[in-house]
Amino acid sequence: MDTLSNLADGFAIALSLENLTFALLGCFLGTMMGALPGLGPANGVAILIPIAFSLGLGPTPSLILLTSVYYGAMYGGRISSILLNIPGDEPAMMTCLDGYPMARAGQAGEALSLSGIASFVGAFFATCGLVLLAPQLVKIALLFGPAEYFVLFTLAFATLGGISSTNQAKSLFAAALGLGIAMIGSDSQTGSQRFTFGHIHLFDGIDFLIAIVGLFALSEVFIFLEHHRGGAVGGGGPVKIGRLMPDGAMIRRCIPTMGRSTIIGFIAGVLPGAGASLGSFLSYSLEKAVVDREGKTFGKGDPRGVAAPEVGNNAASGGALVPMLALGVPGSGTTAVLLAVLLQLNITPGPLLFERNPDVVWGLIAALFIGNFMLLALNIPLVGLFTRVLLVPTRILMPVVAMISFVGIYAITGSTFDVMLMVGFGMLGWVLRKLEVPLVPVILGILLGNEMEVNFRRAMTISDGDWSIFVGSPLAIGLWAVAITGFLLPIVIGRRMKRRIEANRPSDEIAEGD
Repeated sequence: MDTLSNLADGFAIALSLENLTFALLGCFLGTMMGALPGLGPANGVAILIPIAFSLGLGPTPSLILLTSVYYGAMYGGRISSILLNIPGDEPAMMTCLDGYPMARAGQAGEALSLSGIASFVGAFFATCGLVLLAPQLVKIALLFGPAEYFVLFTLAFATLGGISSTNQAKSLFAAALGLGIAMIGSDSQTGSQRFTFGHIHLFDGIDFLIAIVGLFALSEVFIFLEHHRGGAVGGGGPVKIGRLMPDGAMIRRCIPTMGRSTIIGFIAGVLPGAGASLGSFLSYSLEKAVVDREGKTFGKGDPRGVAAPEVGNNAASGGALVPMLALGVPGSGTTAVLLAVLLQLNITPGPLLFERNPDVVWGLIAALFIGNFMLLALNIPLVGLFTRVLLVPTRILMPVVAMISFVGIYAITGSTFDVMLMVGFGMLGWVLRKLEVPLVPVILGILLGNEMEVNFRRAMTISDGDWSIFVGSPLAIGLWAVAITGFLLPIVIGRRMKRRIEANRPSDEIAEGD
């Protein structure tokens, strides 16, 4: 009853005119950003962070805007996948396998509408799971001490390298780089300066928003500049949509698929580091094994091959919010960016979030329910409008992204040094992406580095220097087991996923994002 009462209070907050407006705006912008290959949810949220803060929005409207962008981008990623065989982001890669053949067969409109319905189903039931599971996980999280939190952060680093990472060594390097950047500034215990080189602007450390906008948004601009891609993504002109709505038989045929994929995707999202890419891959693979073992229809335009990955990746998106809100550990790259937003708003995610800021967390959850219905209402009748986003020339789009980044960061900090630092992070992001080093562990290191250090020191102080405290409880041992498994599993599954996708992947490099 307490959960239902809290959710009712959340709807009272989310249904205000201001919050409804920001939810609708976020859904619309997110869908457009998701449709553009290379941007994706993480980049989309990063681009809009400066706007949210420069407008002086409160915690609840800021989070509603940015999470609506997150959900909208997950919806929008399917558009270029189906129409052009170019995934809007990594989770949408599996949608190409059957979505593009459907489009070539004249069923583009049906494939887009079916994927929109599937996205709604996955996201809606994942939000229901968030309502039920997050408060229960909070009760478990109250058992955590400093040692358990240190192991939990280690688990996040071990797993958030991503299922798409080509080399776990690169993920380790990225995490170490992020931790090194987090060490810049004043020591939390002694107050001594570390890696500041006497520069006064670095005494307080590096603002993670500057790092996020630089690494995600500006690096995307540099990638486009390098390839001189001035034309539109869908340069061949407007794409034929055809019949818009799938018939009832097609939807009924996909209902069992949606049910199975919702469960798989949600579980993949709740596991720290698995994220939407794994949810999409597992959903598609299981469905193929269940209904098409001989490979006669999947990969050739089977509607179930569109529904499965779309349900899976959207369910994983909702599931990834569970560990972020309940434990303070992001479940995906985009929730790592949202974690930075919470910290910037002086809101500490974790077990006490539901007690200290119930208006924020339950207002956000209620807004997710509302946003799902908004996205369903937007994505089917306006699918023709969203496909025209593919016709926007990148020579116009990329300067807009750069302008938003520069103006937004300067409006927040008022410091030209921070703007130049953001450019430096943009160059760093460009180099890392050229080397195929994942960006998410870098961000995670910057976000969690200080908390990890503080909990490590506390644990060592409590144990009087005895290292066995980190394996001194069943909870800690269980977390170590999950961390080791999560680090090794992508080495096996990632190769299978890459082989499955590579034959269908376009020649242009698809930028990273969750």
